[in-house]
Amino acid sequence: MWIFSQTKQRAAITTASNTLSTSNGMNRALAFLCGLFLSPVLFAGVQFTHAQSEVQKLQNQIEQKNDRLASIEKEIKEYEAALREVGAERSTLQGAINSLVTERKKVQADIRYTENKINSTDLQIDQLTLEIRNTEDDIAQNERAISAILRQMNTADHESLVEILLRQDNISAFWNEYEALEQIKQGMFIKIATLNELKETYESKRAENESFRGELLELKDQYSDQNAVLLSNQAEKDKLLSVTKNEEANYQTLLSQKKAAWDQLVSEVQDIESQIQFILDPNTIPKPGTPVFRWPLDNPYITQYFGYTKFALSGAYGGNQHNGMDMGTAVGTKVYAPLTGTVRNVGNTDEVPGCYSWGKWILIDHPNGLSSMFSHLSQISVTPGQKVTTGEIIGYSGNSGYSTGPHLHYTVYVSDGVEVKQFNQYKKVTGCGAALSPFAAIEAYMDPLDFLPPL
Repeated sequence: MWIFSQTKQRAAITTASNTLSTSNGMNRALAFLCGLFLSPVLFAGVQFTHAQSEVQKLQNQIEQKNDRLASIEKEIKEYEAALREVGAERSTLQGAINSLVTERKKVQADIRYTENKINSTDLQIDQLTLEIRNTEDDIAQNERAISAILRQMNTADHESLVEILLRQDNISAFWNEYEALEQIKQGMFIKIATLNELKETYESKRAENESFRGELLELKDQYSDQNAVLLSNQAEKDKLLSVTKNEEANYQTLLSQKKAAWDQLVSEVQDIESQIQFILDPNTIPKPGTPVFRWPLDNPYITQYFGYTKFALSGAYGGNQHNGMDMGTAVGTKVYAPLTGTVRNVGNTDEVPGCYSWGKWILIDHPNGLSSMFSHLSQISVTPGQKVTTGEIIGYSGNSGYSTGPHLHYTVYVSDGVEVKQFNQYKKVTGCGAALSPFAAIEAYMDPLDFLPPL
């Protein structure tokens, strides 16, 4: 900004010097112009250099943080790759423990990444704050200069051209003074243009600063949630070792008990949902094949599709279809709202001992007649009634409830066909008792891929 204005100011001074050298009045005008243009340049020069030095120092620190972020991001990807291998070995006690240990390392890396991101964002806010302060100083200098020019022009405007002509010794001096006044006016135009640019820069930096402050609040929430995931991981490991007494035979017995309880639960829920009356009006929802949602994960990897999958046909769901879509992902992965909506409810079936169901889940109603449910989460980051926007973090993937490995289960319902109730509100009472869960008519289940963009 100063480079632009200084160049024009020096040109104006040179022109004024060439045209004003023949008259005492012109010399006074020249002195005014020099004082007007050069004073902010000379005195602001040192301040500007110092400010630039401070900004550059902060920029260097930000670049160092970005390098660190790239290094941690690479580490996280390595843990995710390791978890895909270890996760396949959870059928044994040692495999389950190894998986939990690797998950812990991955979540700790997530936390370090968030810490560095917070520090980087803090530095960016500091940099913008400094730049905003410097811009405010520049604006104040230009406003003072414009005020001085206006005062000079006001004095000059009280004299007519005839009066200026009569008090000069000759025509040449008259034209010199007239040109000097024009130079003053030109100086004002330059200052006004510079001021307008500075004000635009100021507003832009203010908006950017507010954006970074909002991002900082979100990062602090992420940091808190990720630490909760870490605590959950440790609690799961401690519980596993306590229940199995570190014996493989005990672990296999536990797996068998969970499988039997899950099979019974699936059978009873299917019986309940087959009796829920609902007639789908296709005009109340988007046409299948319309990508109205975004993917709930950054890098989705589908491990089981909706419907009569190979796993479903093997008898996994009592001969019924898989009612959602599974995406394999490491514990602690961010889960995003696929579309703007309102959180209808959240729950955790693990709070009832022996209830091997969804684990931690979230149900969101969208304005297009569809609802999204996410389950087996490690952390829930929203509350019932909360408004969410597309792409907002709503929770973190996990392995809660009945799950054969870390993944995100994603179900899409027709909103009018799904309700949230306690298990024991139905005649068929399972071991889940008072735990909350979504229940939907068979016709209300939709294939998520019908409303997602292609991978």
